[in-house]
Amino acid sequence: MEEGSETRGKYVADISSIREAQERIKSFIHKTPVLSSETLNALAGRRLFFKCEFFQKGGAFKFRGACNAVLSLDNDQAAKGVVTHSSGNHAAALSLAAKLRGIPAYIVIPKSAPKCKVENVIRYGGQVIWSEATMQSRESVASKVLQETGAVLVHPYNDWRIISGQGTISLELLEQAPEIDTLIVPISGGGLISGVALAAKSINPAIRVFAAEPSGANDAAQSKEAGRIITLPETNTIADGLRAFLGDLTWPIVRDLVDDVITVEDKEIIEAMKLCYEILKVAVEPSGAIGLAAVLSDNFKKNPAWKNCNNIGIVLSGGNVDLGKLWDSFKQ
Repeated sequence: MEEGSETRGKYVADISSIREAQERIKSFIHKTPVLSSETLNALAGRRLFFKCEFFQKGGAFKFRGACNAVLSLDNDQAAKGVVTHSSGNHAAALSLAAKLRGIPAYIVIPKSAPKCKVENVIRYGGQVIWSEATMQSRESVASKVLQETGAVLVHPYNDWRIISGQGTISLELLEQAPEIDTLIVPISGGGLISGVALAAKSINPAIRVFAAEPSGANDAAQSKEAGRIITLPETNTIADGLRAFLGDLTWPIVRDLVDDVITVEDKEIIEAMKLCYEILKVAVEPSGAIGLAAVLSDNFKKNPAWKNCNNIGIVLSGGNVDLGKLWDSFKQ
């Protein structure tokens, strides 16, 4: 278990660790705006509130958690730097947070990562160390870097500091749109939705929290059904940010506090991205657009259990799009 987490009670983070994170990072992060659209409300048959985390520093929500993790280190820990393994947004976010504190960031990146996300890491001063695409390769390379540098590992999601930082989204969003009765959040390793759910259900215990997941990487849906963490032999989805599996710190929160998982096909994700461009006039990556795909899906619209979800907050989690791949996906 993570250092510092033993004081948190039932879960590795809680509303107090999230409020502490908000205080710690508030002068570094952007308080992101909330957009709405009558056209999209009509399509969904509900009122939608889009939390625009693609406007966050680094182009994604990940900067919140990374910033909280880096600022939580004492000076001796920080001096040796931080290390992580990530296919993109967390890598860039940690590089930027480390740069702001003036410490090194060692970033293990799989060779298959989108070029635009690798360029973000380099832009923010992260030192790129390549690995193969498998989680085993990523972890073994990261372990080697840790031994050589004495740096502090900052896991992309399975870390109480990361979860607490991501939870600050709920604090902002429920202040910006207090009428929200439902949240739809992308799920991958579970760091984002864990923080969001912990904070939101502390503020309003009746609020519903749904995870949005690609059907080609539906491990969270399978885990919820099985009552234990399920991992998949392979994933197949355009949403490159949603291919991780739940961790031992995020799973209990997802198990207990996420009301359901809505799975969508890649074609629905691509359609949601188009709507973000055409109607909201914003660039959202596939992983970021999945919440809109979920709320527009038949899975969601035709489920009688969810007919009272009238005011829905959707986290548009990131906007780091590989434009070449984007145009190709639009041609499908």
